[in-house]
Amino acid sequence: MSSYQDLARQQQCHSSFEWLRSEAIESLNVVVSEYRHKATGAMHYHIAADNDENVFMVALRTVPTDSTGVAHILEHTALCGSEKYAVRDPFFMMIRRSLNTFMNAFTASDWTAYPFASKNRKDFDNLLSVYLDAVFFSRLDPLDFAQEGHRLDFAEPGNPESELVYKGVVYNEMKGAMSSPTSELYEQLGSYLFPSTTYHHNSGGDPETIPDLSYEQLKAFYQTHYHPSNAVIMTFGDMPADELQQAFEERALHRFQALDRTISVSDEKRYGAPLRVESAYPTDLEEGESVDNKTHIVLAWLLGHSTDLESQLKAELMTDVLLDNSAAPVRKLLETCGLGSSPSPLCGLEDSNREMAFMCGLEGSSPQNAAELEEKILSVLQDVADHGVSQSRLEAALHQLELSQREIGGDHYPYGLQIMMGAISTAMHRGDPIALLNLDPVLEKMREEIKQPDFIQKLVKECLLDNPHRVRLVMKPDANLEQVKEAYTKAKLAKLKAAMSAEDKQQIIDLANALEARQQLEEDESVLPKVGLEDVPAAIPMPAYSEQTLASGKHTQYAQGTNGLVYQQVIYDLPPLSQQQLQLLPIYTRCVGELGAGDQDYLRIQERLSEVTGGVFGFSVLRGAIDNEQAVKGVLAFSGKALKRNSEPLSELMHNIIEQPRYDELEHLRELVAQQRAQLDQSITGQGHSLAMMAASSGMNPAALLSHQVGGLAGIRAIKDLDHHLNESDNLQKLSDDLAALSSTLRSGQRQFLVVAEQDAIASSSSYLDTFWKSKPAGGSADLKLDEVRQQVQQAWLTSTQVNFCAKAYPTVPSDHPDSAVLSVLGGFLRNGYLHRAIREQGGAYGGGASQESNIAAFRFYSYRDPRLTETLADFDRSIDWLLSKEHGYQPLEEAILGVIGALDKPSSPAGEAKQAFQSRLFGRDAQFQQRFRERVLATTEADLKRVAQTYLQPDQASTAVITHKPAWEASALQGFDLFHV
Repeated sequence: MSSYQDLARQQQCHSSFEWLRSEAIESLNVVVSEYRHKATGAMHYHIAADNDENVFMVALRTVPTDSTGVAHILEHTALCGSEKYAVRDPFFMMIRRSLNTFMNAFTASDWTAYPFASKNRKDFDNLLSVYLDAVFFSRLDPLDFAQEGHRLDFAEPGNPESELVYKGVVYNEMKGAMSSPTSELYEQLGSYLFPSTTYHHNSGGDPETIPDLSYEQLKAFYQTHYHPSNAVIMTFGDMPADELQQAFEERALHRFQALDRTISVSDEKRYGAPLRVESAYPTDLEEGESVDNKTHIVLAWLLGHSTDLESQLKAELMTDVLLDNSAAPVRKLLETCGLGSSPSPLCGLEDSNREMAFMCGLEGSSPQNAAELEEKILSVLQDVADHGVSQSRLEAALHQLELSQREIGGDHYPYGLQIMMGAISTAMHRGDPIALLNLDPVLEKMREEIKQPDFIQKLVKECLLDNPHRVRLVMKPDANLEQVKEAYTKAKLAKLKAAMSAEDKQQIIDLANALEARQQLEEDESVLPKVGLEDVPAAIPMPAYSEQTLASGKHTQYAQGTNGLVYQQVIYDLPPLSQQQLQLLPIYTRCVGELGAGDQDYLRIQERLSEVTGGVFGFSVLRGAIDNEQAVKGVLAFSGKALKRNSEPLSELMHNIIEQPRYDELEHLRELVAQQRAQLDQSITGQGHSLAMMAASSGMNPAALLSHQVGGLAGIRAIKDLDHHLNESDNLQKLSDDLAALSSTLRSGQRQFLVVAEQDAIASSSSYLDTFWKSKPAGGSADLKLDEVRQQVQQAWLTSTQVNFCAKAYPTVPSDHPDSAVLSVLGGFLRNGYLHRAIREQGGAYGGGASQESNIAAFRFYSYRDPRLTETLADFDRSIDWLLSKEHGYQPLEEAILGVIGALDKPSSPAGEAKQAFQSRLFGRDAQFQQRFRERVLATTEADLKRVAQTYLQPDQASTAVITHKPAWEASALQGFDLFHV
């Protein structure tokens, strides 16, 4: 009996459901079955797989009619207590009472989803019970709405003479999100592209509009939208469908009948002629800095339905043909036209909404370039419509679709959730998600269709050139806009306050007091299910490997179930490098696969990469030794992947790119630097907490300092300076020469190879690599040496943001020190017991916590999208006092230990597990090291936590870094900080 038959036999359904169909999808090694709940019509899609990481997701159609963020605030509030689990914060409590491999919730433009994953059956059952109750029987306490959504409070709590301010987790989250020009661009473009449907609105919530949402409106939205008739349930893994459905029925669905309305999104009304609009976004400028060349110009077309699989794949193929790489006609224009610094981050296909959109444009431009850019884009599209593209480009685009279909993911999301996320939007719009998962039949059909001589011509003409529903958005920077918005909000609040009676003011104070009392309440967590240390496996084995020494060097080989893909890496030990060369490393790795090689220019290399690989890229890794964080080892790795049939051309291409790089294509090199700068600029509002932690810990060891200098805030400043200097041709030529010299130096170090593939492809893949790398490295055996670093820093970084990111770091111990494991437990203990409540619930930040980073021997506190500065830094300190001032009992200790073990045991993709294991062994973190660390974590006591806190978290040893904006910094009165602009 085949494995598919085995899986299909599991799909008997519970009596409360009716089976509709099942389909085996060979490219994914799964069987997908569709069921409908008889009473309510709730849909259940079960993806049966030979995988013990079981995944659950319930998604609901949530269709806002304004920008108050009702769906987003409801997503948060629904997780704050339910009928069966009537505690304040069951979601975050379960995170620490669980061995989950994933727990979260998402708000999209027109749906909200609640997914989790676990490898432990008991844990899965616990989480299923909590999630079903949270979604279908939420309490929606008004105090939770005030905490998570928005509320009025006084700037000085309890003082009605002080200013009124808005507070709330979602309010601050969206202030942070909308500080990103890219987010602002996306929302503005959507509002014009969709003038009448739900996508016209900001589903996350516009900070200016969020305060308009009432608690009554939230409840009404919940009652209509959070109903099984409006829900789609998806599951993945080796649990039988009928067993899951029995739980759905008994714990939730039996209490519902069919909803008397259908929630859906209508088609957008179509424009009869293109729309051209101008708008502005706030930006923070250094003194003397100009707003020139900071404008975004984007063209967007509204396309057909995302639920039509053939239309969607044709739109994806068209997008790849036009934009996939530097050789694609529209992307080539955007990179070479000279009208902006780099292609817009919005370039591509938006296919998650009911109707798709194609977008392209530039950032770093000027308003006067808009008409010329539009004309040039339309001219390129007309050329494609008239003359088409090469057959090889069409085949390359199909090849990329096939590769993405076959690759088993799971390095960022659980693999099952990754499959679900690819299908959920179609299911939400009542399309066929099973067809979307099974691309092979449609790909086969398209292989025939692209042979028609006018295939791409007709597609471009119908979708773009003859489509009048087009928007050109010019979004200009405005250095005063943020102050204008803040002034407007202050005036609005002042007017509200002026109209308040003494009773109104007292109600605000009473609400704040009630909320604080609720946040401080010690609740009975025993109502929640849990797993304990007795449920933790004693060890998680690392993947097996073999080693082979060939003429080219040592080959490490992992036989893994990769579903027909081959992964290859070439790894060099980093040789001695100057500070200037170290600073160039991220530019060097950014250029891998983007420039020409040998006698082929960058356009041909890009074409070849699309035709036969899933990409080739470079990266460097530096880590301190397990017994001495000051002794840093570094490697440079080149990584590529391909379908098994393309293993040989992958090896050849990697050799060409690595051993024969060209840096003489100066204009394209200039473009790559501009793109790198733009990407790093955009990372600040999304990754501000990581950047702040990098800055705060930059004095802890050489690798930490280098990370800050080349990839952190200092690195962003450095690439801005480089980007500016490259406007002079002499400097561009010098960069070319420096990169060529660096490439030669980097390839002089010791070299080895990694191959991850199915067993039948291992030997041939190594053989191909060996064929192309016969020659030995030219250099000696000297390795990179970095000077020891141990110093305190106090840094404030100013940028354009409406929220703050705070970090504090303390020097601790390297990875194999016994206290390293204890400090790892301490991070979770402080987060669970104090920081989450103080920073998120009471402070209003989107997130906050603490962790031990043993690679650099640092313990770090952080906050994310935080309305506060000084108070948060004080909360970091108060968490230590809280730890030391009382006895805490076993339960919080067990929860902190579970958190560390859960992170250690989190599964990855088959290829990801192999690559991670290889890198761990490369840096001395072998199976014996990992077992020692695990045993130390499990043996941690409360006394150990207090001891390490007293030993290492000393106030006079602390380093601090914050990311903020000028008004907040000036209001903070923090002293002794070095001030920087980024």
